[in-house]
Amino acid sequence: MHVDDIFTKAHAAGKIPVSFEMFPPKGELTLDKAHDAAKKLSAYGPDFISVTCSAGGGGNFTQTAAIASMLESEFNVSSVAHLTCISLTQEGLKERIAQYKAAGVENVLALRGDRPTKDSPLYGAPSDFSFAAQIIPALIEAGFCVGGAAYPEGHIECESLETSIEHLKLKQDAGASFFVTQLFFDNEYCYRFLDLAEKSGITVPITCGIMPFVSKQQITRMVLMCGASLPSPVIKLLAKYDDDPASLAQAGIDYACRQLQDLKEHGVDGLHVYTMNRPSVASAAMQALGR
Repeated sequence: MHVDDIFTKAHAAGKIPVSFEMFPPKGELTLDKAHDAAKKLSAYGPDFISVTCSAGGGGNFTQTAAIASMLESEFNVSSVAHLTCISLTQEGLKERIAQYKAAGVENVLALRGDRPTKDSPLYGAPSDFSFAAQIIPALIEAGFCVGGAAYPEGHIECESLETSIEHLKLKQDAGASFFVTQLFFDNEYCYRFLDLAEKSGITVPITCGIMPFVSKQQITRMVLMCGASLPSPVIKLLAKYDDDPASLAQAGIDYACRQLQDLKEHGVDGLHVYTMNRPSVASAAMQALGR
């Protein structure tokens, strides 16, 4: 099912769609383990599951399409396949489109993607695209339902939140029919962003992305990568459980669940859980939301 239809039907029924995100095989994650993760995540009844890919689709884009197809065919869950354009040429985009179509993918999240680092095989690779909005028309012409990323605190490379929202409007004008936000740890930033987005003419659904922090290393990496702010309650939890990794992980999940509950109470368009392929995270989120 197209994701825009999922939002329409859920909102007509007075419900908020809940979705998960997972990643395909990489490093020590085998395809069998990814299949097992997909099966377990699907069992919690999300409205859709998005599947990530590497920058430019390099390395694991075929697995992205395969898992998205598997979610639909084996587990009867609508899927969204990520597609990054930072290292893509026009011909490369045509190839990705053909591969996704062949796999039966119906929904695509159009992303710029992280810039390849110097040790990446994609570093210095030619690219015909600078922004996600540039690939959206071709994806729509190919028949996909297309979404894009939104940044409640502004994209880390943008000078201001207002500039990020201008880029968001360009994606909507290009044909994006839904947005998924970057993670955040302070809901007030999200509410401010949603208000500004509405005033700027954003009318398509924006689903709010929440990622539990499960270790100090992970949260440090997330903050450096996306520029998310750490509110005082999170900093206090990091200090309190500095020598107790297990308790910190549970505290991070509990904190994320409270965020989700508050967002639900505020009636946001949707809730997106960055599960990190952990069924325990999906389970806790669904229990907190009464699903």
